[in-house]
Order: sequence, then structure tokens, then C-alpha cells
Amino acid sequence: MNDVVTRDVDFDVIVVGAGVAGCVTAYQLATKGHSVMLVERGQSPGSKNLSGGVFYSRIMEEVLPGFIDEAPIERHITRNCLSFLSETSFVNVDYGDERLSKSVTAVSVLRARLDEWLATKCEEAGVMLMSGVKVDSLVMEEERIVGIRAGEDELMAHVVVAADGVNSFICRDAGIRNKEPLKYLAVGVKSVIGLPRNVIEERFNLTGDEGAAYAVVGDCTNGVGGGGFLYTNLESLSIGVVLRLDDLVSKEETSSELHDRFLTHPAIEPFLRGGELLEYGCHMVAEGGQAMVHDLTRPGLVVVGDAAGLTLNTGFTVRGMDLAAGSGVAAAKAIDAALSKGDFSKASLDAYCAELDKIFVGKDMRTYAKAPHFLENPRMYGAYGQLLSDVMYGVYNLDTTPRQRLVSGALGALKKSPLSLLQLVKDMYAAGRSL
Repeated sequence: MNDVVTRDVDFDVIVVGAGVAGCVTAYQLATKGHSVMLVERGQSPGSKNLSGGVFYSRIMEEVLPGFIDEAPIERHITRNCLSFLSETSFVNVDYGDERLSKSVTAVSVLRARLDEWLATKCEEAGVMLMSGVKVDSLVMEEERIVGIRAGEDELMAHVVVAADGVNSFICRDAGIRNKEPLKYLAVGVKSVIGLPRNVIEERFNLTGDEGAAYAVVGDCTNGVGGGGFLYTNLESLSIGVVLRLDDLVSKEETSSELHDRFLTHPAIEPFLRGGELLEYGCHMVAEGGQAMVHDLTRPGLVVVGDAAGLTLNTGFTVRGMDLAAGSGVAAAKAIDAALSKGDFSKASLDAYCAELDKIFVGKDMRTYAKAPHFLENPRMYGAYGQLLSDVMYGVYNLDTTPRQRLVSGALGALKKSPLSLLQLVKDMYAAGRSL
């Protein structure tokens, strides 16, 4: 039997970070009868989070049945729009489906409200929540992590869970990883614009709790790798840009200026007209995909959510919260087994990695492993938006000159573009393999 079983501990498990991953991990373990402390640096769960986003929420119905009806969600996402911008035009692929209304797959959320609600659910399950506590370091015994240190206080546990975000201090303190390469990181700059509910529903052609999500590429980032986003909430819009750090630095652009430029684009500004700025800020985003998912365990330590690099940007969807929740489920299962055995070695906790690989989290990360490299393609952030605009202009600019067939018109637009036919074919092939 492992010697950790006989150790005096304050809690079976200490979870650092009360976001989605941390709350799901803590809740699952508490419902299995374990003593759990959930430590949050902010004054309350969600207080440090900027706005929210789209939550692909099916996993939460498994964790908390009735989640859609009980949680403080904003809207059910029933319309998804992929928008390609040039400087003065836009081409939208706008997808709406009644099936998305009947079986809710995605919702928009504001994290300050959602995280507080999740933390309350944790407390109801028996988790002890400590807010406003900054963890300064891990407590190590030989090569084993046995607790956390906050100021002069030490709290001991059989397992510590790092759920403290993409800049995870816990991971750095454990020697798991150094600073990630800039190409694996992006900065997200976001505004929340308040508008009356009826105005939002009129502008986006919505009724009731229906919502829309826009993924935007092309001129929105002025050539910097990344993209724009727009989500409808009940009485506000979440809008902004995500900018790959290496490209932002090399092009000597300013994230706030690119954000402001996006909000004034002729395709975007009408949505925001008359709105009130409620919130503005920026935060770091993981962009490395599968390449960032490594070293997720140490003796006495498990890493979940953004701290584990579990985010996916496919160009169509940006996912983080559902992967975070899935990692929390997998972590709780592995930790529960470790607590039952009294074995908190790396080999024992590696069951978490095996569990991740078995469920949608690991499988989707592998499926889209090539997506980050594909999205580094600079042609995505200028040339393709203009090409699509020129093709559609040829279709709808009905002057007195004879019309060309669509293929002929598209080839004519391609000849005027900086793109070549070979580049187009290669990019289409790469998209098929990556997305």
C-alpha cells in the first residue's frame, strides 16, 4: 500500500481554479464522497473571467442533468455564420437549423454568472470553496506534490488538480512546462456591448431564446493570424478578435487597435449601432491544439482544462469549455480510482490521460491536430476574403456586359488575385486533411 494513505491531509483533493474544468472536477469527486477544497484566486468564481462565449454543452447534461434549464445561460445557439471579410465587403455562410433548437447543442454564456453557479453546485455537493486565495507554490516532498502553499499557510492533500488556466502557475511550479512558444498562444480582445433584447432579436432574426454565433476570418485582423467572433447574449453582444502572438509581434500590430478596427468594419458596425460598452478586456488563449497537450500528470498532480492546453480552433468553431468539462470528468474518474487504491504515483494518475484519450476530448484533439498549422496560412487573412468577394461581385454586378458562367467568372477573379490555382488546390487539400 502506498505510504500516502497514512499521511495526514486536510483534504483528499485540492483543486486550484474555479472555472469550468475545476468546478466539474471538484463536483464529480465530492459526489463520490471525497473531501475536496476548491481554491479560487478571484474574489468570487468568475470574477476574473472576461465575458464568456459559446459553450457546447452536451457534456454538462451528463455532469448536471437539467443543466440547460437550470444554469444561467444566455441563448441557445441555433444559427452559425462563417463570415469572410475584405476591406469593404463580406461573404457569409449562414447556417440555421430547426434541429439545433429541438436538441440544444450549444449555448452562449457569461462566465461571471456561469462560474458562480457552478461553484454553488460544488458547495451543495460538499466542496469547500475558498475565494480570494492566491496559491504561491506547491508543497513538495521528495518528488511528490503533497499540497499547496498560500502565504504562510499550507494545506495538504493526496492529489492537487491544476485548473488555473492557460498561464498555469501550478504547471510552472511543478516543472511541467516552461513558457509556451508564441505561435501556440494568442491574445483575445473582447468587448461586451449592451443592447435591448428586442433589438438583438430583430438584427439577428432571432425569436425567444434563439442565438447566433459568428466566426469571422479575413480583413478582421488586418492580415494577422487569428479571427473575429460575435455571439449574442440575452441583452448584450460579445465581440472581439483572437490574434496569434507570434504574428502580432512580427507584424508590429497592436491588439487593441485591431479590435477597434474590426468593430468599425461595415459588416459589423450595424450590429453594434446604438449599443453601450459594458465590458472590455483581453486574455491569453491557447492556440497550439494537440501540440500543447503533454505532461498532464506528476506524482500527486493532475492538469485539466486550459492549463492542459485543451482548446480547439477549427475556423468554424472555437472550443474550450466543453473540453474543460470533459477533462474534469476524466480527471475525477482517475483520481477516484487512485484514492480507492491509495496510489498517487504518476503511473496511477496516468489513468487520467488514458481516460482523456477514450472520450471525445482526446479524440477531437487528435482529429484536429493539424488545424493550428493550417490556420497559420497567411492567405486565410486577406486573399481569400477578397477572392470570394470578387467572385460574388461578378455574379451580382449585372451591368450590360454579357455574363460568364460561374466557373469562368471565378477563374477570372482568381487570375486577378495574388493567389494561384496551385495554391488554391493545395489549400483546399490541406483544409480537407486538417478540418
